[in-house]
Amino acid sequence: MKPFNKNGWPALLLLLYFCPAPDAVAQEPGFKPTFMNMTEVGLSLGRVTSGNQWAQTTQNRTSFTAQTFNGIRLRPRLAVGGTVGIDWYLASLLMPVSAGLRYDIAVQSKKGVGLFFSLDAGYGFTWLHRDLPNYRTSGGLYVSPGVGLRLGQPNRGNFVLSFSYKRQESAVSKPLDNFYVRRDENRVYNRITFRMGIAF
Repeated sequence: MKPFNKNGWPALLLLLYFCPAPDAVAQEPGFKPTFMNMTEVGLSLGRVTSGNQWAQTTQNRTSFTAQTFNGIRLRPRLAVGGTVGIDWYLASLLMPVSAGLRYDIAVQSKKGVGLFFSLDAGYGFTWLHRDLPNYRTSGGLYVSPGVGLRLGQPNRGNFVLSFSYKRQESAVSKPLDNFYVRRDENRVYNRITFRMGIAF
């Protein structure tokens, strides 16, 4: 796989920008870091082009996606931690593991509605994927920024609706035959995801 390309750097720079310095955490009067969990399931939508230089077809794809974020709320609006998920594509089953953050853009009002920003960046593993004989699928780097709504009373369990973009790299080595001397295939999944879940 190629190293992380320039398309992923803006998201990583945002991650570093929102991460607080140690002395900044201490400046919050009366605030104590707390545990945070956000678990979501939903659908991943995209378009796939397949074929060769002589004939290509483009199809819509809808697949299942799920993830759970576990972290520490270092500021009243900011939590950092790790994210583990499952993404089922037509040709592969990947398990993304990443560093992540959740930042409240607009705090929850008395009606219990808040807006948050999310960012996950890491690597999609193939631990759960089963290859056909003589095939070998490998994962790759991924990045996923998004926004979402948190519904419920502040400092309690909340219902979550989120919308995000995910770029996932992958590759597969295929068996050779009499017509091909090499059949390696590099894949890049670009998906829009809609999820719902709970956060506490």
